[in-house]
Amino acid sequence: MEALFNSFSSLIVFLHVISAVIWVGGMIAIRFAVHYSMQEVEDPKIKLGRTLETLRRFFNMVIPSIILLLATAIIMIIALGFKGTPLYSFVIAKEAIWTIMTIIFIVIFIKRKQAQKAFDEGKLPIAKEKLLPIANYLIPINVVLGLIAIYLGITLRGF
Repeated sequence: MEALFNSFSSLIVFLHVISAVIWVGGMIAIRFAVHYSMQEVEDPKIKLGRTLETLRRFFNMVIPSIILLLATAIIMIIALGFKGTPLYSFVIAKEAIWTIMTIIFIVIFIKRKQAQKAFDEGKLPIAKEKLLPIANYLIPINVVLGLIAIYLGITLRGF
């Protein structure tokens, strides 16, 4: 891993950072721009359909980013030899946050899938019910956690 990191350190760090930016930035854009613009759509069926499509497209971007984030994190943790150093607690905290975020993302993914099924069956109230926790607290929690993890990453790079 050290040789890999030494040969491609800039690329690995870039891929790690851009993955975090896509994931966290995407959630910020969806929650604070797209969500509010969707409130202007009056037809519930169109609103739910667009919301489901937006989330589907977001997942297509975010799932590869999550995988890349994990892979680059493992490479950096091993290659930079954080284990056994005072900085290792920062690494553990950061990875714990990303793990919690991934679990929340899986919940969002499942809720969206359930909402899509209800929508396809014409059960709009159930579809809306499945989507509400995503906008109301799941994405906001992940945004806060993601910003904390990014800050911890910057702190680690500064040492």
